Amino acid sequence: MISAANDRFMRLDEVIKVTGLGRNTIYRRIGEGTFPRQVRLGPKSVAWLQSAISAWMTSVVEGSLAPLADD
Repeated sequence: MISAANDRFMRLDEVIKVTGLGRNTIYRRIGEGTFPRQVRLGPKSVAWLQSAISAWMTSVVEGSLAPLADD
């Protein structure tokens, strides 16, 4: 369960700033299933959970540190 004390919503501008990705890249990766989906807050308002963005960033770092497979 999500606790407001442990999580918060991030708007697109903040997600862009934190991840270093551009708007188009974020939405393309959402479509590809490689980036967390946004949460609908209202009819014209979306945001991302900070915990989802943090988990995604951790997985990217862990993936880049994995040893390369020998061919």
